Amino acid sequence: MELGAFSISLTVKDLQVSYEFYRKLGFTKLGGDIEYNYLILKNGDAVIGLFQGMFEKNILTFNPGWNTNAEEVNPFTDVRQIEQELQSKGIQLIETTTTTEGIGHITLVDPDGNPILIDQHR
Repeated sequence: MELGAFSISLTVKDLQVSYEFYRKLGFTKLGGDIEYNYLILKNGDAVIGLFQGMFEKNILTFNPGWNTNAEEVNPFTDVRQIEQELQSKGIQLIETTTTTEGIGHITLVDPDGNPILIDQHR
């Protein structure tokens, strides 16, 4: 099962302050908008999302159908197929996608309480 591009989504208190900090570590803006309270940053293959006021906890994020540059890859494993495979393995999903094709997402939690988002944008 291919989950797609990996990133970590960080809950931040002050988006501008966090952005400046990560810029000093060599991260550059890949996407998002401060006006909408989130930025996606990249350094090499490392991708982090900074989110202010959107999540309670940091989230492990996977994007089926994308690479680490937010470019489409083909073929890819559709989120609904991932959902079925996880359920067949007895993994409890917190939220499942309601669409039959295209964009969709599922959420689950690992044994230590870490949220995981599998978020397909295509």
